[in-house]
Amino acid sequence: MRHLVWDASFRRAFNQRTRRQPSLQQRILDVLAVLVENPFEPALKTHRLHGELEGLWGCWVEYDCRNVFAFEPDPSGGGDLIVLVDIGSHDQVY
Repeated sequence: MRHLVWDASFRRAFNQRTRRQPSLQQRILDVLAVLVENPFEPALKTHRLHGELEGLWGCWVEYDCRNVFAFEPDPSGGGDLIVLVDIGSHDQVY
């Protein structure tokens, strides 16, 4: 079982992004639901990041909106955590 963890930086970026584009909020939440069920769903275009973001993963929300996250083991031993790190345009997060 996978669980989402909203890092403070993700929460801040999410609020900022959806304040400017309220219609994007539901799309992001839908993508997060798919991410929990199947992180490698082809529609998400999930990929490893390199360089300064090595160890993190990115996925596609829409043309100019990306999620950055990390897979971590759940300390309670109940599966994996998907730690949401950042969200924004391609140039903002990469």
